[in-house]
Amino acid sequence: MEHAQEHEACLEQIQKYHVERPIYNQELLQGQLHRRERTPQTFRERIARSCRCSSKKAKSHLYSFLPILKWLPRYPLKEYLLGDIISGISTGVMQLPQGLAYALLAAVPPVFGLYSSFYPVFLYTFFGTSRHISIGTFAVISMMVGGVAVRVVPDEVVSVGYNSTNVTDLLASRDAKRVQVAVTLALLSGIIQLCLGLLRFGFVAIYLTEPLVRGFTTAAAVHVFTSQLKYLLGVKTKRYSGPLSVVYSIAALLSEITTTNIASLIVGFTCIVMLLIGKEINLRFKKKLPVPIPMEIIVVIIGTAVSAGMNLTDSYGVDVVGDIPQGLRAPKVPEIQLIPTIFVDAVAIAIVGFSMAVSMAKIFALKHGYTIDGNQELIALGICNSVGSFFQSFSVTCSMSRSLVQESTGGKTQIAGALSSIMVLLVIVAIGYLFEPLPQTVLAAIVMVNLKGMFKQFGDVAHFWRISKIELAIWVVAFVASLFLGLDYGLLTAVTFAMITIIYRTQSPQYRILGQLPDTDIYCDVEEYEEIKEHPGIKIFQANTSLYFANSESYASALKKKTGVDPCVILAARKKAQKRHARAMKKANESKKKAVLKLTNDMEAGVKHEIANDDELPVNGKFTSVDDSVEDRSPDELEYFVEPKTNVHSLILDFTPVNFLDSVGAKTLKSIIKEYKEVGVCVYIAGCNGPVMNELTRLNFFENSATRDLFFHSIHDAVLACHVKDTSASQTAGDL
Repeated sequence: MEHAQEHEACLEQIQKYHVERPIYNQELLQGQLHRRERTPQTFRERIARSCRCSSKKAKSHLYSFLPILKWLPRYPLKEYLLGDIISGISTGVMQLPQGLAYALLAAVPPVFGLYSSFYPVFLYTFFGTSRHISIGTFAVISMMVGGVAVRVVPDEVVSVGYNSTNVTDLLASRDAKRVQVAVTLALLSGIIQLCLGLLRFGFVAIYLTEPLVRGFTTAAAVHVFTSQLKYLLGVKTKRYSGPLSVVYSIAALLSEITTTNIASLIVGFTCIVMLLIGKEINLRFKKKLPVPIPMEIIVVIIGTAVSAGMNLTDSYGVDVVGDIPQGLRAPKVPEIQLIPTIFVDAVAIAIVGFSMAVSMAKIFALKHGYTIDGNQELIALGICNSVGSFFQSFSVTCSMSRSLVQESTGGKTQIAGALSSIMVLLVIVAIGYLFEPLPQTVLAAIVMVNLKGMFKQFGDVAHFWRISKIELAIWVVAFVASLFLGLDYGLLTAVTFAMITIIYRTQSPQYRILGQLPDTDIYCDVEEYEEIKEHPGIKIFQANTSLYFANSESYASALKKKTGVDPCVILAARKKAQKRHARAMKKANESKKKAVLKLTNDMEAGVKHEIANDDELPVNGKFTSVDDSVEDRSPDELEYFVEPKTNVHSLILDFTPVNFLDSVGAKTLKSIIKEYKEVGVCVYIAGCNGPVMNELTRLNFFENSATRDLFFHSIHDAVLACHVKDTSASQTAGDL
C-alpha cells in the first residue's frame, strides 16, 4: 500500500505537457509545409566549383594534408616539451628491440626492422592527425609480410639454379629476394592506402568490426608465437606460409625437438622471465614510477653483453643477429614486376594496418578531447609505407604497446614520435654494429612477451557469449579461419562472414505488435509490458529493419502471423463458403422440384397424401421450412452468414525503424495495402521519414490505389484517424 502511494506521488511530480493539434497525415502535413527553394547545380557547375581555388581554400587543404603546419606554430614549449622528450626517449628505447625482433617475423634481416622504425615514424610526424599513436613495426603486420615473403621466396627456390655451395651466400641471396618482396609489398600497400585516402574511403574500416579484429589478431598472435618457437629453442626448421602453416610449423618443430640448443633455450627463457617481471612491476607501480622500466632494452643490452662475453655463437652454436650495416642505404626503386603476385596480400595489409591505426587513434582522441581524420590517416600511412619502401622499409602500422607507453609517459604530440625515430637513427648510423652478437632467442623472447595482451583476448569468448551470440560467431570464425587458412584468406573469410551476419540480421529482425500506454501517445510492445493495451479493431505492427528485396517476403509473412489476419486465408475461406452455398442451393432447388412433381403425380392418380405441415418441404432428405430456407434470404443476409470476416478493421505499419526501401519493398508494401483492402482492412503507414517518402515518390508508389493520406506523421495520428473513420462508418451503418 505504501509502495503504491509512493508511486502515485512520483507520478504527480512528473512534468507533463499538453499539445493540441490536428491529426496529421502526410498529405495534410505537406500542405502546411513549404519547401526551401534550391537551384540544382549541373555536373559542370559542380566540377567548376570543386576546382575553384581561393587562398582560404588552399590554406585549408594544405593544413589538412600537412597537419603539422597547424599545431607546430602553436606548440607550447613550457607545457609540452619535457613530456614529449621523456615520452620520445621511452618509446625509442622500445622501438629499437621491437624493430630488430619484428624483422624476424617479416622474414628479413634485423637491420631492415631498424629502417622501418625510422623512416615511417619520422614521416608520420608531418602527415598524421593523431597526437599519441606510435607508428612503426607491429607483430601482426610483420607476420603478414613474412608470410608473403616466404610464399614468394621459399627456401627451395633459393637453392634452385644456384651453383655455390657456400651456405652464407645461399642465405644472403634468399634474404635479398625476400627484402625485395617486403619492400614492394610496402610500396603497393602504401599506394592502396594513399588512393583510398584521396578518394575519401576512410569508412572501409567499419567493415572490420571489433569482434573480427580481435579474433583475427588473436589468431595472428598464435601464428607469431608458433613462428618464434624455433628461435627460442635454437631449432633449424623451414618456415611455412599459407593454409595450415601453423600445423606444419608445429609438426616440423616436434620432428626436430631433439636438436634443441640448450644454451639458446636457457637464454630465451631467462629473458622471458625478466620481461614478465618488468611488465608486472610497471603495471603495479604505474602511478609511482615516473617512466616505465625499459625492460626490453635492458634485456637486449644484457643479452648482447653475455653473448659477446661468453662467445655463445662459437662455443654453444647460438644463432645471433649477425651483420648490421652501418649507415643508411641509398634509395632504391622496388621491383615493380612483383606487384601482380602480391596485390591481394597488399590490399589485406593496407586495410588491416589502417584499421589498427585508426582504432587506437580514436581511443586516444576520445580520451584527450580532440578529433582525428580517418581519410588523412589513410594518406599518412600511405605516405609512410610507400615513401619508406624506397629506403628498404617494410609495411608498418600503429603499435599498441608503444602507443600506450608514448601516451602514459607524458607524450602530448608527435614530437615524441620524431624523437624516438631519431634515437633509432643514431643506432643505425653510429652504434648498430654493437648489437651484432645479440642472440635471436632474445628477440624471440621480446616478441613472445609482447603477445601477452593479445592472448588475453581469448577472454572475449566469455564476454561475447554473454552479450551477443552473433558477435561471438564473428570472433570464432575470424580466429579459426585466420589460424588454419592463413592471415590473408582468414581475413577475407572473416569479412565475408561478417557481411553475411548483416544480411542475416536484416532478414531475421524482431517483429512486434504495439499497444498504447493509456492516456498517452506512447506505444510499446504488448507482449513486453502489462500496462500496454491494444485498441479494439486496430493492429499496430513494427519491424526493426528496413524493407528491401532480401527481407520483403519475410516482412509480409511476419505481418500475417503477428496480426492473425491473413487475407489469402480469408479470401480462400470465402470462396469455399460460396461454393458450399451454391451446392446447397442447387440441391435445395432439385429437392423442391422433385417434391412438387411427386405431389402432382399423386394428385392425378387420386391418391391423397397428408403432409405434417403444409408449409414444410423436404430439403436434403429432411423437412425444412420454406420460409427459413437459405434461398429465401436476401443477398446481404446471405453474405453475412456465409462469408468469413475479421474483427480487425485497421492495420498500422510503424515505419519509424525503416531507413531505406527499394523497388521490391515498395511493391511488397503496395501488395499488402491491396490484399488487406480486399478483406475490408485499411492499411496505414506511420512514422515514415523524409528520405523514405522521397524514395517512394521516385518509385511512383503514389499512383493508382496508394495515396499520401494513408501515411501519418506518428502512430498516434494514425490511431486517432482509425477511430474517426470507424466512428463515421458506424454512424453511416446506423442511419441505413
